[in-house]
Amino acid sequence: MSAFSEALGFFALNLAVVFVIVRFIYYPQQPDKSYVLTFFALNTVVYWVVSLMQDSTLSLGAGFGLFAIFSILRYRTDTMLIREMTYLFVLIALPVINSMLIAQGALEELAAANLTLVVLLYVLERGWGFVYEAHKAITYERIDLIRPENWEALLADLQARTGLPITRVEIGRLNFLRDSAEVHVYYRPEAVQHPRISAVNRRPSGGSDND
Repeated sequence: MSAFSEALGFFALNLAVVFVIVRFIYYPQQPDKSYVLTFFALNTVVYWVVSLMQDSTLSLGAGFGLFAIFSILRYRTDTMLIREMTYLFVLIALPVINSMLIAQGALEELAAANLTLVVLLYVLERGWGFVYEAHKAITYERIDLIRPENWEALLADLQARTGLPITRVEIGRLNFLRDSAEVHVYYRPEAVQHPRISAVNRRPSGGSDND
């Protein structure tokens, strides 16, 4: 087998792992064309840049240097969600790891690294062993219901208005001049009947949705 054919074979292996991660783990949760394009394109570019560098120290530095450059140039202009940034980091670090292990001839370590990464992402996305809550911040005008003795009525009113299976409520900032309060509601996303509707309002981490 020629060196060129071998290089294409290892690239196909790297691309196959990326396809599994993006198509079957990331994409079912967030079918966003922009991110899918970014993940595949950056992974491919980083793989070929790093694979063309024989020195492992240069390869490692170049791989993470490219990640820093892309972060500064593009991702400062439009804040990415933590989940997308995590996938971006994984899919940039992956070709660096693969190219270094291939150069060292460590094929067993190569298989183990890719397999453990795919399995870990799959398990975490499925939420096995974890119970997650989604959060919304609501400006609420019935300030009389925020009193502790009225919390059952408050919960019932919020559930009726939002249609969400709310599990708990937290009272935030109060505005007595406008007779309103900032109410934080928590619910189980898997219990929502129409998850695609709620997914439209995804915001960067630290933000909230105001009704």
